[in-house]
Amino acid sequence: MPLSIHPDAVNALVSGEIGAPSTVLGAHRQGDGVSIRSFRPWAIHVDIVNELTDERVRMKTWHEDGLVVAELDSSWVAAPYRFEAETAEGAHDVWGDPYIHPPLLTEYDIYLFSHGQHRDIYKKLGAHKRVSKGVAGVNFAVWAPNCYKVAVVGDFNRWDERAHIMESNGESGIWEIFVPGLEAGAHYKYEIRSHNAGYRAQKSDPYGFYCELRPQTASIVYDLEQFEWNDSDWISARAQRDPLSQPMNIYELHLGSWRRKDGNEFLTYRELADELVPYLVDMAYTHLELLPVAEHPLDASWGYQVTGYFAPTSRYGAPADFMHLIDRCHQHNIAVILDWVPAHFPKDGHGLNYFDGTHLYSHEDPLQGEHPDWGTMIFNYARSEVRSFLLSNALFWLKKYHIDGLRVDAVSSMIYLNFSREAGEWRPNEYGGNENLAALAFLREFNEVAHAEAPGAITVAEESTSWPMVSRPTYIGGLGFTLKWNMGWMHDTLEYMAREPVHRRYHHHQITFALLYAFSENFALPLSHDEVVHMKGSLIGKLPGDYWRKFAGLRLLFGYQYTQVGKALNFMGNEFGQFAEWSEERSLDWHLLEYEKHAQMQAYARDLNHLYREQPALWQVDFDSAGFRWIEANDADYSVYSYIRYAEDRNDFLVIALNCTPAARENYRIGVPEPGYYRELLNSDASCYGGGDVGNAGGAHSDNFGSQGLPHSISLRLPPLAILILKRGK
Repeated sequence: MPLSIHPDAVNALVSGEIGAPSTVLGAHRQGDGVSIRSFRPWAIHVDIVNELTDERVRMKTWHEDGLVVAELDSSWVAAPYRFEAETAEGAHDVWGDPYIHPPLLTEYDIYLFSHGQHRDIYKKLGAHKRVSKGVAGVNFAVWAPNCYKVAVVGDFNRWDERAHIMESNGESGIWEIFVPGLEAGAHYKYEIRSHNAGYRAQKSDPYGFYCELRPQTASIVYDLEQFEWNDSDWISARAQRDPLSQPMNIYELHLGSWRRKDGNEFLTYRELADELVPYLVDMAYTHLELLPVAEHPLDASWGYQVTGYFAPTSRYGAPADFMHLIDRCHQHNIAVILDWVPAHFPKDGHGLNYFDGTHLYSHEDPLQGEHPDWGTMIFNYARSEVRSFLLSNALFWLKKYHIDGLRVDAVSSMIYLNFSREAGEWRPNEYGGNENLAALAFLREFNEVAHAEAPGAITVAEESTSWPMVSRPTYIGGLGFTLKWNMGWMHDTLEYMAREPVHRRYHHHQITFALLYAFSENFALPLSHDEVVHMKGSLIGKLPGDYWRKFAGLRLLFGYQYTQVGKALNFMGNEFGQFAEWSEERSLDWHLLEYEKHAQMQAYARDLNHLYREQPALWQVDFDSAGFRWIEANDADYSVYSYIRYAEDRNDFLVIALNCTPAARENYRIGVPEPGYYRELLNSDASCYGGGDVGNAGGAHSDNFGSQGLPHSISLRLPPLAILILKRGK
């Protein structure tokens, strides 16, 4: 007797409302035979074909909207089969049965995911090429626990939400389906139908590896294994190095506006590999830091409003093209840091927001779930599945894309419940405090996991408050970051440099103050994109005076940054003195290099980078007071600062003097620790950099009497608005 199908189940199927499609579709044993059902709304008639014998049977129409059934004998019970059909357009349609394949996710996967411990869940959720029962296809899996039905829709099924309805994996909230015969390149979304208030939506894949070019929002099936890496030597060497004692002069860059082609078109990832990497090598940068690369719908967000956490943006090419850029950097000994945004996500309807008709990834409570400044949603770090999502995402970039570091954006907004909120606009934690305990636990776990599973990779916190021990190990109570951006140094330094030199004597402490706390954290000193946008003006535009003073001041600023304790970061365009404020809508003003002053400024930045990398005293002991000694910190009347930087070998040291006024200082005496001839390694007032060649004819001999508590001293001619870097000769 034919296996009956309840009319209600049939109606639910053809209307796209069924939540358990395998109860109707697929293969169902009946005695010694089998009843096989399929659903193809656009087929005129359907044949089932035995792939062992090539026997073909015309299937009976059970429902006119596309449900077909074949009642077959015992020879079909274990036989592989396929469906073939003619469509109304005259096309020949071939497909496999999605409902006879076991799930990809195991019980252990689900256990780890639901406990916040699945660090590789991106390998199971999302779209993955797979072979099941000898059949190649693509497996789709998505977490949507508050739905009664989820379907995968795409260009392979005419975007029909009835064609590939997914199976629920029980209480885990995961829905899964295997689509036989599907290949990479297919466009798809998840069609969501929620238990909550009849919510329906089509969502991009939270774990999708590739997205359509904006403004389109579909995900694209992609095989990440197709790229062949050539950086094994780099990765092995990175694991053996201590990043804190290595040189780190970081070039911060926005991929879409570093340089553009004619017609204001973006360079692709591969074109950037050809043009950007040689530039970084020539300029002697050690690290490239990219503003967020993960997919985002709005160019003006610079990537900080992410909708595709596992997908490099398609603006510049495919995932393999981005891998090519990273690989090329590594082959030229350039590390790549990626801005990572776990603090918030946008409200775009195709993204994570209200994913299954509930605040699945965020908090339902608006006092915790929405960021008041940015109009974005805040991740619910207390939810285990959200932690699995974020932790696996961090490791995804570090492991699948060989990224060398993650700079975590807006850490302050994560750790304070009252960040940018007034009284009554936030909810205290269980102890009555303003600390986000779940976010703190997440950040500690993130750092532990990143350092354990990507040896030698770094993590960097953009944290703007005085939260203690951000860059200290978790086992002593720290957050575990490798580095923390020193926002205080940045604000004080830029405010000081923006003052007219005649007034700097009254604000001398703005330079010296940073040394009072310099070793409380492992600091990076940023002159970042945030300082050259939103009407703040360019870096050189902040500096007072005429053309000459602005360029001299910029050279002085860079020299001071590179000779301080901490690692250095500069945003693109700073290095040649771009006057216009940065805009993501256009290229940097490379034409300025046709003018002598800008070309000289770039030459100075290049030489400073090379000098920095050549001198261990500038980077080997950045995070211990043994690496720094003031010579003179209190000469406010002359606005002069002098100090020593030491390498691990105390005999390897540099003497640095800064004159922050446009008046040269004659016969200016500073103490030095050893006798000898002190050669000028760098004079920012050299004529080749656009200066006036005020200096010391290459160096100065020490005198056998001390100064500033040091046993010897040298008399210098300090050039105006300039830095001198000197080293004792043999």
